[in-house]
Amino acid sequence: MEKTEFTTSANFITNHIQAFLSDIGVSENWIKILNLIIVLVAAILIVYLLQKITKTIVTFAFKKIEKVTGLSIFSHARNNRLPHFLALVIPYSFIISAIPTIFADYHAAIKPAIKLTDIYMVFMVIWTIMAIIRTLADLIQERPAFQNKPMKSYLQIIQIILFIFGAVVIYSVLTGKSATAFFAAMGAASAVLMLMFKDTIMGFVGSIQISTNNMVQIGDWITMSKYGADGTVEEVTLTTVKVRNFDKTITTIPTYSLISDSFQNWRGMQESGGRRIKRALVIKQSDIRNLTNEELAVYEKTEALAGYIKQKKEEYGTLNKNLKIDEASLLNGFQITNCDLFICYAIWYLKNNPNIHQDMTLMVRELAPTSSGLPIEVYTFTNTTVWAEYERIMCEVFNHLIYNVKVFGLTIYESSSSSDSLTVNLHQLDKFDKMRESGITEEKK
Repeated sequence: MEKTEFTTSANFITNHIQAFLSDIGVSENWIKILNLIIVLVAAILIVYLLQKITKTIVTFAFKKIEKVTGLSIFSHARNNRLPHFLALVIPYSFIISAIPTIFADYHAAIKPAIKLTDIYMVFMVIWTIMAIIRTLADLIQERPAFQNKPMKSYLQIIQIILFIFGAVVIYSVLTGKSATAFFAAMGAASAVLMLMFKDTIMGFVGSIQISTNNMVQIGDWITMSKYGADGTVEEVTLTTVKVRNFDKTITTIPTYSLISDSFQNWRGMQESGGRRIKRALVIKQSDIRNLTNEELAVYEKTEALAGYIKQKKEEYGTLNKNLKIDEASLLNGFQITNCDLFICYAIWYLKNNPNIHQDMTLMVRELAPTSSGLPIEVYTFTNTTVWAEYERIMCEVFNHLIYNVKVFGLTIYESSSSSDSLTVNLHQLDKFDKMRESGITEEKK
C-alpha cells in the first residue's frame, strides 16, 4: 500500500506514530486524532507509574527512617499523605517536558496546556505545604500542653491564607498580569467577599479569642441550652464547634456563639475532682418541737449526737440561767429541737462518708420555709466526677437520710394523691361501721 503524504511535526515520537498509523491504512483525517489519543494515553500511564514508583520509594524511606530513628514525625507524615504529594513532583516535570510532544500537531493547545499544568502545580504545592503543616500539628499535639488545643481551626486559617496566595498565583498565570492587578480587582469586590465570608471571618475571630482565653478545649463538657448542647466537645473548627451530647446525638454550634452567647463549661468541676450535691428534703414544720431531757438522754447514747447534745446543754443551760427563764413556762428559752439533731446527724453522716469530698464545702442547712414545708438542703461534693458514680452516691446519701428522718420524729412532706384520700376515707368508713355495730349491740342488751 502506497504511503499517504502528510505534514508531520519535527517531533521524533510523533513522526513514528503517524508513520505507523499510515502504514496500517488509517486515513489522513484520523491520523492526527489517533496520534493525540495514543500519546495522551501513554503519557497518563507513564505519569501514573512514575507517581506510584516515587510514592512507594518515599513511603519505604519514611518507614525505614522512622524504624531507625524512632521519630513519630514520619508516621504522621504518612498519615497525612505527604509521600503522595511529594511523589507528584516528578510526574509534573515529565508532563511539562511532554506537552510539546503530546500537542505537536496542535500548537495552539500547547500554551493553554502549560498554563493548566502550572495551575495544577500551584495546588500541588499547597497540598504539600498543608500536609507538612498537618504533620507538624500532629507532632505538637503529642505534648500534653497541646492535646486539647483546637489545632484544626489554626490549620483552617493557614489553609485559607495559602489558598488566597494560590488564587493570586493562578490569576497571574491565567492573565499574565502581576499580583497588584489582582488585589486591585479584589478591592472593588471586598464588600461582596466580606458578606460571603461573614461566618468564616467571625469564626476566625472567635477561634482566636477561644484559644487565647482558653475558654474551650477538646474533651470539655459544655452546656449551651440555646442550641440544645449538653455533652463533650469533639472538634473545634473555624466555623463550628462539634459537641457529642450524652444521648449520643451531635450538636454543631457556630464558633462565634461561644464568644457572643453564654455557655457553661464543666471543666473546672472535672479538674477539681469533686461534683456538687445540692438537693433538699422538705419536712413538715408542725413536726418540729423541743425535746425533753428524757428524750435527749436517749439520743445522747448515739455517738453521732453525744458531743453536740452535751455542748448545747451546757451552752443553753448557761444562757437560760443568765436570762432567768423558767423551764416550766410555755416559752422556756433556748432548747434543742428534733430538727437540730437531724441536721447534726446529717452533717456527721456526710463527714464520715468515704464517698464525700472532705476538703470541699460540706454543710446541711435550712432554706426559707415554703407552703409545702421546711426545706433541709444538703450542700456537699462527692469525691468523683464520674456521672454514674455521682448519681449512685447521691442516691445512697438521700435514701439514708429519708429513712432516718423518722427517728427524730420528723416527716417528709408529700402531696396527697387520690389513692391516699381513698385510703383515709375507707379507714374512716370502717371506723364508723364498727361504732354503729357497737351501738346496735348495746341496744340489744
